[in-house]
Amino acid sequence: MKPIVPKQKIFILIFSLLSVSVYCQDNHLKLWYNKPAGEVWEAALPIGNGRIAGMVYNNPDTELVKLNESTVWSGGPNRNDNPRSLAALPEIRKLIFENKYEEASKLATQNIQSDSINGMDYQPVGNISLVFPGHDNYNNYYRELNLVTAIDSCSYNVNGIQFSRTTFTSFPDQVMIIHLTSNKKASINFTALFSSPQKSSTQTNNNDLILTGISGNKEGVKGQVKFEAIARVKLEGGALVSGPTELKITGADEVTIFVSIATNFINYDNLGADERSKASNYLNTAFKKNYKDLRNAHVAVYQKYFNRVTIDLGATSAINKPTDERLNDFRNSNDPQFAALYFQFGRYLLISSSQPGGQPANLQGIWNDKMSPPWGSKYTININTEMNYWPSEVTNLPEMAEPLVQMVKDLSLTGQQTAKLMYGSRGWVAHHNTDLWRITGPVDGIYSAMWPMGGVWLSRQLWLKYLYNGDINYLRSVYPALKSAAQFYLDFLVEEPTHHWLVVSPSMSPENDPRISHGHSIAAGTTIDNQLLFELFSNVIYASAVLNTDKAFADSVNATKQKLPPMQIGQYGQLQEWLQDLDDTTDHNRHVSHLFGLYPGSQLSPYKSPELAAAAKQSLLYRTDISTGWSMGWKVNLWARLLDGNHAYKLIQNQLTPAGLNKGANNGGGTYPNLFDAHPPFQIDGNFGCTAGIAEMLLQCYDGDINLLPALPDAWKNGSIKGLRALGGFEITDMGWRNGKITKLVITSLLGGNCRLRVPNALKSEDGMLKPANGENDNSFYYTDKIKQPLIHTSKQTALIQLPQSTVYDLKTLKGKTYILLSAE
Repeated sequence: MKPIVPKQKIFILIFSLLSVSVYCQDNHLKLWYNKPAGEVWEAALPIGNGRIAGMVYNNPDTELVKLNESTVWSGGPNRNDNPRSLAALPEIRKLIFENKYEEASKLATQNIQSDSINGMDYQPVGNISLVFPGHDNYNNYYRELNLVTAIDSCSYNVNGIQFSRTTFTSFPDQVMIIHLTSNKKASINFTALFSSPQKSSTQTNNNDLILTGISGNKEGVKGQVKFEAIARVKLEGGALVSGPTELKITGADEVTIFVSIATNFINYDNLGADERSKASNYLNTAFKKNYKDLRNAHVAVYQKYFNRVTIDLGATSAINKPTDERLNDFRNSNDPQFAALYFQFGRYLLISSSQPGGQPANLQGIWNDKMSPPWGSKYTININTEMNYWPSEVTNLPEMAEPLVQMVKDLSLTGQQTAKLMYGSRGWVAHHNTDLWRITGPVDGIYSAMWPMGGVWLSRQLWLKYLYNGDINYLRSVYPALKSAAQFYLDFLVEEPTHHWLVVSPSMSPENDPRISHGHSIAAGTTIDNQLLFELFSNVIYASAVLNTDKAFADSVNATKQKLPPMQIGQYGQLQEWLQDLDDTTDHNRHVSHLFGLYPGSQLSPYKSPELAAAAKQSLLYRTDISTGWSMGWKVNLWARLLDGNHAYKLIQNQLTPAGLNKGANNGGGTYPNLFDAHPPFQIDGNFGCTAGIAEMLLQCYDGDINLLPALPDAWKNGSIKGLRALGGFEITDMGWRNGKITKLVITSLLGGNCRLRVPNALKSEDGMLKPANGENDNSFYYTDKIKQPLIHTSKQTALIQLPQSTVYDLKTLKGKTYILLSAE
């Protein structure tokens, strides 16, 4: 039957029409719906604590929660290096420099591409189902995911009885909790069952429901991850009867189900843990606690992170609609709060999928129901994994990036063998993909695999974190990985014959090819490679100076850096993607890799390198707006860096369009009903990329200053945000604006030092500490390196970007002090 909105919800909606602002304060951070998910995974709601996760369907008659644990992957410890690579390398390079791309690609396929192993799959644990007899005839249905509490809930009526469920994955207690209530005693009746697509078995033992299994085989690697899930029920009233493979509850007043999951995983080369003991320990500890205490402890830990940032972009009556209806309407409606909701949903997803001590968020975060998910749900490190963490520092979730830092440290060890065996080089290297087992050799076909730069892109997160936290001890802990990454390229770079620049060869511009190569991506000296190395080398040089170590090594890195190719402007006024001017204006590839230097890199700037920025804009225009979901998320950030807030907002509207409705190259990208990003299919990087993009529209700190409201769209002319972070340990404790002008700005300095501000209007400070900017910013966290100027091969130029009116100030700060600035207009 068709469900209807409950009476109490109708009252709320009517009341909110009279007072949108009151409704907004109380209810705006929820995904809510007036129908269950049914059988649609992309309509179910995600919960997670960084280790265990669930997709909750909220179906009245058969509740379904699909279960994940972050270390359940196919296979086991393995390597995928190709030992024939080193001998073939000189000939492959020779063929590339002779423009014989087909021959070079063929030789690389035979000698560099992995012979058999292309990465393992992230896999599900299984499902827990609760079957409620007679609940298929229901009304007054409502469900929500509350982003403020990280709790999923639903309610509905059957025969005049109201039933309610809440579900969450506890952060402190490391179990999933499902809590069932009704407004009539002795009315809760259901059967609980486990199921799994894995090789597994289910049994009961002392009223525990137990699922035991082992992960799947892949590419000749035997599945070795053992897992155990245990469900235990706590009743108020009623009775529990255990069957062979199910638990049956009858006549209960209230029920709490505890679900514990664990594996034998210790680290990428050790599977020696006892999964049964681990799962039992989590369960036994949590089961002693009452529901209220479990819930309160969960919310407290979650809100420690989530409450650091609040955002208000305004609200209209559109806020009254269910989330799926708002998604359908967003592109053609006035609903600024929906962008704020999406921003906070991205932060929620990062907290839920990546916690200290655990695994990084993978291609689907931590949520997957398939044994063979798209792209294995691995770590695609030619942008996607990095994009997952773009919001971590700026949106005040630095702890969430700790698993990524640890993964880079792991790769810096496993990648040493790849560097030596395949390329005869010191240091470490990783290609465009990795997995739980930290493989570093090429993954998949040579078209996408021949990119030995994944480790470089990952390494920038190590350095970026230091620029935010200023922690010397932290920098000292990650410096060996940074140094070793640079060391590889000191050995691996080769001189190209035309300009005698040092280039990466063989390589490619990720997942794209110039038309001249006839479908072969293999190349030398691509623009993204040069940008990545320019940044890595600069970071290592500066890190060695901060730590007062390795001066001779830093000097050799600097000497090599001077021989890298410069960025170049091509015949169409575009920023060249390749060493030669091979770009095609009809190329609409979803990757815009040559714009790394604009974002997330910091080598292009409308203020300091206007010609290069204009060329990047031209490239972006040729690529067009419509693309896959994650690509649109990237382009939000790129247009923000080009100071075009309205164009960035247009990309947000495109991304927040129901999946499949966007038409054009790579069409189909958009968003699913549960606000998961659609590549399609689901990839979580688009969620994180757009979250970072919204922050980038409000704050930029890559260019020697903190630029506030740099790309504010007309749709957000009034608003406020609290808690964003900037390089150098500055926190925007509060910022409000009206008609695009800052009305109040509160800054907390966590490290001290000069705070250079670029703002759209004049400000004043009561203490007189705010002064007009003078000279270069002397705050060392805003170090800048000279940007190489392009070689311009054509007289055709693009119009420079029109810079918005702004005022630049210096604010000399003391560590731990907060500064209040007000509009002077």
